[in-house]
Amino acid sequence: MRRKFKVVVNGKEYTVEVEEIGDAQPSNAPVAVPQSISVPRDSTASQVSSSSPAPAVNVEGSVTAPMPGKILDVKVKVGDSVKSGDVLLILEAMKMENEIVAPKDGVVKEIRVNPGDSVNRGDVLAVIG
Repeated sequence: MRRKFKVVVNGKEYTVEVEEIGDAQPSNAPVAVPQSISVPRDSTASQVSSSSPAPAVNVEGSVTAPMPGKILDVKVKVGDSVKSGDVLLILEAMKMENEIVAPKDGVVKEIRVNPGDSVNRGDVLAVIG
């Protein structure tokens, strides 16, 4: 049995057709089927990587992870002077290498991660003063 559904993803509407397969016996019982499904804009599927470096969020000098992943390399050390846009570290997420850059000019006060560490979105990676 085939059924059609309307699905809304990031504001764009799609019509999908679903076919039931397997040993399921047909039933005359009513089935509640949603007529549309909304996916929040902040979903992982909406995060598309581009050629530009991943943005680093600055809260009181903290540089945080923009997404979950694994630290591949730390390019700076405590005491280094950095300029806005300098690469601080490399974060692997979804099998892509993302450059985490300095959001402002300053001096690296702390580095809170090491290569191989797993991080979650929002974790503090470094502090720039």
